[in-house]
Amino acid sequence: MTIRTLALKKKLSKALRRAWPVPAWVIVKTRRKFRTHSKSRHWRRSGKIKT
Repeated sequence: MTIRTLALKKKLSKALRRAWPVPAWVIVKTRRKFRTHSKSRHWRRSGKIKT
């Protein structure tokens, strides 16, 4: 069993939020300039958490 510290939890939650897709209204407002999050990550594609 691992003990997750508050710092690690915050880092993981930040990474989880980044993994979400960009909202549709943002894509419309920016005229498809921003279709994906620049710092998006996938749990299997990239193991490291970008901070």
